[in-house]
Amino acid sequence: MTPDPIENVFRDEVGRALATLIRLVGDFDLAEDALQDAFAAALITWRGSEAPANPRAWLVNVARNKAIDRIRRQRSFRDKEQEIIHAIERDALQDEDTARSDLDDDMLRLIFTCCHPAFAPEVQAALTLRTVCGLTTAEVARAFLTSEDAMAQRLVRAKQKIRLAGIPYEVPGRDALDERMRGVLTVIYLVFTEGYLATSGSALIRHDLAREAIRLGRLVRDLMPEAADISGLLALMLLHDARRAGRIDASGDIVLLEDQDRSTWNRAQIDEGVALVERALAVKGRPQPYTVQAAIAALHAQASSYEQTDWRQIVGLYEVLLRIAPSPVIELNHAAAVSMVDGPARALALVDSLAVRGGLKQYDLLPAVRADLLRRLGQRDEARAAYHAASDATQLAPLKRLYARRLAELDIET
Repeated sequence: MTPDPIENVFRDEVGRALATLIRLVGDFDLAEDALQDAFAAALITWRGSEAPANPRAWLVNVARNKAIDRIRRQRSFRDKEQEIIHAIERDALQDEDTARSDLDDDMLRLIFTCCHPAFAPEVQAALTLRTVCGLTTAEVARAFLTSEDAMAQRLVRAKQKIRLAGIPYEVPGRDALDERMRGVLTVIYLVFTEGYLATSGSALIRHDLAREAIRLGRLVRDLMPEAADISGLLALMLLHDARRAGRIDASGDIVLLEDQDRSTWNRAQIDEGVALVERALAVKGRPQPYTVQAAIAALHAQASSYEQTDWRQIVGLYEVLLRIAPSPVIELNHAAAVSMVDGPARALALVDSLAVRGGLKQYDLLPAVRADLLRRLGQRDEARAAYHAASDATQLAPLKRLYARRLAELDIET
């Protein structure tokens, strides 16, 4: 087996394998080290052959044995060596003999642990991206616009706090669900966002992460089916993911929304997402941010063409979002929608105002939106500079290729 397929297995299985190992060994660092040992063994064992039928089970079994070896070698575990090893072996037998219910899901346990209220929201998100998504520390650092060393220290402190404070690795009881749910929904959406639009690498979409986020969204909704924000989030993910097949061409290049073949969109997912949006909007009280975003996604998904999209209603929904959950990203999306109603000049003024306030430094989509508006206004030199800025700000190869195509089009027009 070549390194690339092994890398694919790593990306597909690392989150759930790690979640199971953390349950077995009760320690983040030990679980991560043991899983790395298992992948090192896979590089040797699988070389020149196919991966096992169930690579995650293989990795967990090998990592479990590696963890036991490490426990026997490390002084920090020596006092409780037999107790821990006995627990690991007992759980291994239970995994083989007993089917676990969805609500006892290891990945769900891991997300609730990462989202414990003892952590600040940014730490919850960073820890989840590192453990659940399998992003490297450098990739997580880029997502938070900080240095790799600073992020590494933040992650180490968080894992130490879990161990020293005895933060339980479990889905909390119903009385504690409400206070934890906001953080859980945030990180599930972060997982989905990383799958829908990767922060770096050669591929635009990471299907494994998008799929996993939707699965987790369904699990959380089973816990609290009456919560509008959970239904809204699940709808939002389903509606975005429904357009997956139209977002890239055979070469892996980005196909923009206006050029996508809408016959490739997943109509069953769109129907499910729209039904969830309608149900969430019917709940009395203040509209929830995920539900409003899902309503915007539903308008895009239901439009017969780009030109037939109800842009005026989309602008209105973004204005609702800006009132209930203001953020620079929402402002940028609002400006892009405004350009379809009031024209690019009005939208450019909004984008330039946002840029002056510095809310989206290092965010490649700000100069990318600005470049598109400048191009539509015929300001080619300024558009060219903005596309270069967007390309410099991204680590994602398909986006770099998109900006290069736009630059080439500007050269032809000139």
